[in-house]
Amino acid sequence: MSSTQHPASGDQACLLALESSCDETAAAICTLGGELIASRIASQIEIHRQYGGVVPEVASRNHILHVRPLVEQVLADAGRRLADMEAFAATSGPGLVSSLLIGTSMAKALAVAEGKPFVAVNHMEGHLLSPFMDGNGPVRPCVALIVSGGHTMLVRVCEAGRYELLGRTRDDAAGEAFDKVAKMIGLPYPGGPEIDKLAARGDPEAFAFPRSFLNGTSLEFSFSGLKTAVLYELPRLDLTSEQTLADVCASVQAAIIEVLVEKLVLAAKSCGETLVTVSGGVSCNRGLRAALAARCEELGLRLLLARPDLCTDNAGMIAFAAVQRFNAGHTSPLEADVDPNLPLVR
Repeated sequence: MSSTQHPASGDQACLLALESSCDETAAAICTLGGELIASRIASQIEIHRQYGGVVPEVASRNHILHVRPLVEQVLADAGRRLADMEAFAATSGPGLVSSLLIGTSMAKALAVAEGKPFVAVNHMEGHLLSPFMDGNGPVRPCVALIVSGGHTMLVRVCEAGRYELLGRTRDDAAGEAFDKVAKMIGLPYPGGPEIDKLAARGDPEAFAFPRSFLNGTSLEFSFSGLKTAVLYELPRLDLTSEQTLADVCASVQAAIIEVLVEKLVLAAKSCGETLVTVSGGVSCNRGLRAALAARCEELGLRLLLARPDLCTDNAGMIAFAAVQRFNAGHTSPLEADVDPNLPLVR
C-alpha cells in the first residue's frame, strides 16, 4: 500500500474521493482549493499477476476488503473527520462494473450518512486534469494526450468541464499494445514497465515496426498492426538472447513513442495551442517522457506531465476533478448509476 500526505491548514474545506475503476483501490482527500493532502492506494498487481491480467471478480472482492480501511487511513493522514468533508466523490466510469460499484456505493453511503453532496467523476477526466495538480493549476486551455492501458486519446481542453475530443485509438490503446507485446515475449504482468526497463539496453532501430496513421493529418491512433508485426517476427527470433529481447522492446517502444509524440504535436499545431499535457499510466514511461521533453523544447511548446504517482490509477486525480466540478456548482444524484463505457465527451 502506498500513501501520500501533505500538510494543510486545519480550516481548509475538503472533499474525499474514492477510485475503484479496475484493480486499484484508492482514497484521497483534496482541499476545495485543489491541494491534495492525503492519498492512499491498495494495489492488486501481485494478486492478478498470477493470472496474467485483471480478473474482475477478484478485483471486486479485494475492493470490498480495502475500501473502508483506506477511508479511515486518509482521514487519519489528513487529520480530518468525515464530518469535516464538504462532499464525497467516486469514479463512476469507465471501468469494470463490479469494481466501480464498490467505490461509488461507499462514497454515496458516506454522503448520505453525513448529509453532504455526492459527485460522480469520469475516470478519464481525472487523468485529463492530473497535470494541473501539484501546483500546476489552474486548469487552462491546452491540448492533452491521455495514454493508458485502456485509452489513448487527444483532447482539447477549453476549461475545466469543457472538452473536445480530437482523436482516439481505433483498436488497441498504447498501454494495451505494450502489455500484449510483453505477454507475447514472455515478460510478466504488467508488461509496460518491463518493456520500458529492457528498452533502455536495446537498439530502437533493430526492427522496423509500423507506425500507423503517422503520415497525413489524422489524429486517430492504431496499435493493432504493431502487435501483429511483432507476432509475425517472433518465429525468427531467439528470445533467450537478452540483447535480442532488449532490441525488440526498444523497437516496439520507439514505434509507439514516435506516434504518440508526433500526434500530440500535430494536434497542438492544428488547434494553435502552445501548452500540451500528458497523463495516464503510460506517461510514466521514461522513454516517452524524454522524447516529449525534447520535441516540445525543439518546437517551443510548454509541456506539463503529471507526476508519476498521479499517472497510474489513483484517487488524488479523482478528488481534484471532483473539486473542479463541485466548485462550479455541479453535484450528482444518488441514484446515478455507474457506466463501464462512460465517454469523456458526449
